[in-house]
Amino acid sequence: MQIESLKVFCDLAETESFTKAAQLNEVTQSAVSQQISALERTLKVVLIERGKKKFRLTDEGQVFYEAGREMLGTYEKLAADLVELKRVISGTLRVAVIYTFGLHDLPVYLKRYLQRFPSVNVHVEYRHARQIYEDVLGNTVDVGLVAYPRKDPRLVVVPLREDRLVVITHPQHPLARAKSIKLATLSGQKFIAFEDGVPIRQAIDKIFRHYRVRVQGAMEFDNIETLKRAVEIDAGIAIVPESTVAEETSMGTLAAMGIADAEFHRPLAAIHRRNKTPGQALKEFLAVLKG
Repeated sequence: MQIESLKVFCDLAETESFTKAAQLNEVTQSAVSQQISALERTLKVVLIERGKKKFRLTDEGQVFYEAGREMLGTYEKLAADLVELKRVISGTLRVAVIYTFGLHDLPVYLKRYLQRFPSVNVHVEYRHARQIYEDVLGNTVDVGLVAYPRKDPRLVVVPLREDRLVVITHPQHPLARAKSIKLATLSGQKFIAFEDGVPIRQAIDKIFRHYRVRVQGAMEFDNIETLKRAVEIDAGIAIVPESTVAEETSMGTLAAMGIADAEFHRPLAAIHRRNKTPGQALKEFLAVLKG
C-alpha cells in the first residue's frame, strides 16, 4: 500500500466527493476509484458503500480511515521535520480568508511572508465564513482566516488580534462632527448592515439589543466594499472595523467615530484542523500573522 493511495482514501472520506478527492490529489476521478478498489482488494474488505444514496463509509472503512489519518499525520510530520532540517521552507500553502481581512490586512502579511519564504506557493481563496469552516474541516485548505471564531473540537483556533469597531458616516452627516458618539444616538438613523448570517452582523445585532438601539434598516450587503460605497453616497450609516476604512477616512470620503458607551472589537483568528499536524510553512505563516 502506497502513502499516496492512503491519502486519496482519507481525502475521499473527509470530502465525501470523488471529484474533490481527485482535485486535491491532482488525479482523475477514475484514478480515485481505481485506488480505492485496489485498497479493498489488498485489505479484502469493502471500505465504502456504493450506491445512489449519500456517500458512506462502511464500519471497516471508518476504522481504516481513523488509523489512516493517524498514519498520514505521522508521515506529514516526518516530511515537515525533514524539510525543517534542510532549513528550506517550501511547498504549497492553501489559505481561505474572509473578504474584509483578505482585502485590507492579508496583503501586508503575505508580502512579509513571501519575502522570508519565497519557495512557498501560497494559494489564497476569498470565502464567506461558513464556507471557510467547511473548507478547513474538509481539508480543502490548510488554514482559514475568520472573524468571531466559533468553537469546534475539531479545530485549533489561533487568536491573531482585535479590530476596534467604529461608526462611519458621510463626511457631511450631522453625526460626523463628533469624535465619539453614544449608541443611543443611532436610534432612528438609516442603517446599512451586513447580510444576516455574517458574523459581524450577528455581533452588531447583539450590541443593539443590549443597548436597546432601534435603527431603520436601509440596505444589507455581504461585503465591506459595497457597504462602504453606500455610506459614501449618504444612503445611511454603518458600524465597521476601523482598519477597513483607514484609506477612506484619510482621503475624507468617509467619517469615522468611536463608540462612547464601550470599546467593541472584532476578534480575528486563524483556524486549522486539530488532527492534522501543521507543516513548517503553515507554522511560519501563523508566526507572521501573530507577529
